[in-house]
Amino acid sequence: MNIDYLTSIGLTKGEINVYSAVLELGVSSLNSIHEKTAIERRNIYDILNKLIEKGLISYTIEKGKKTFQITNPNKILSYLDDQKQDIDNAKNEIKSHIPELMNLFNQSKTDIRAEVFRGDASIKALLIEILDHKESRWMGGNSFEGYNAVSNNLMIWFSHWMKKRIKKKHVMHDLVSHGTWLEGLEPNKKELHKKSYYKYCQLPKELYVPMVVIIFGNKVAQVLWSKQPFAFVLESDKIQESFMKYFNHFWKS
Repeated sequence: MNIDYLTSIGLTKGEINVYSAVLELGVSSLNSIHEKTAIERRNIYDILNKLIEKGLISYTIEKGKKTFQITNPNKILSYLDDQKQDIDNAKNEIKSHIPELMNLFNQSKTDIRAEVFRGDASIKALLIEILDHKESRWMGGNSFEGYNAVSNNLMIWFSHWMKKRIKKKHVMHDLVSHGTWLEGLEPNKKELHKKSYYKYCQLPKELYVPMVVIIFGNKVAQVLWSKQPFAFVLESDKIQESFMKYFNHFWKS
C-alpha cells in the first residue's frame, strides 16, 4: 500500500513505513513490524513513540507484551487541526514582536544587502515575499536545462502560487527566453493574460539568459532552477534601477 502522500502532513519516510505496516498488519508486535519494514528495532521504537505522540498509533500491554495498532484515520485530520492551532499561536506570538524586529532590521541595513536562498523551502519563502509587492518583473527562464530538474513538489506549489498571485492582483511582467512561455499562458491567450494579471514578452532570439532574474520592490533576485534551487538576492535602489533599465530596453509593450 502506497501512502507516501502522508509526507504532505510532515511524516518522515520511516514514520510512513511503520504506519503502513501497522495499518496492514492490524494489531502488531515489534517483531512483526520489524519483519514487515526491515527497519532496525531501536529505530522502530523511536518512530512508534513519535506516531503515538501524534495520536496516529496507540498501544496496549497484555501479559507484559506491548502491541500496537493504528488509531482511527480521522485522527490524521485532528493532528492537522492541532498543527494549525500551534502555527496560529506561533504566528500571533511572532506578530507581536515584528515591530521591534523590523526596527533592529532597519537599523542594521547597509546600502546594499545580499541574501542567499537555497532549497525548495527557501525559494518558496522568496516567492511569497514577492507577493508583498504590487508587481514583479521576470527576465529569462523556461529555456534552461535545470528547469526539468525542479522537484515535482515545487512545480505543484508554484501553480498554487500563481493562483494566489492572481487573487492578490499581483501583476507579473514576464520577459521570457525566445520561443518559450509558462504552461497554460501561451502567447496567443491575450484575454487569459489580462484576467491573470500577466504580461508577456520575449527576449531577442540571440540572447541567452541562463537564469531567471526577478525584480520586485528595491530587490533583484537571480534564480537558478535545479534539484537544489538557488537564489542570490540583492537589495539596493541603485542596482534595482540598473536592472530596470536593462529590462525596459528589451520589453515591448
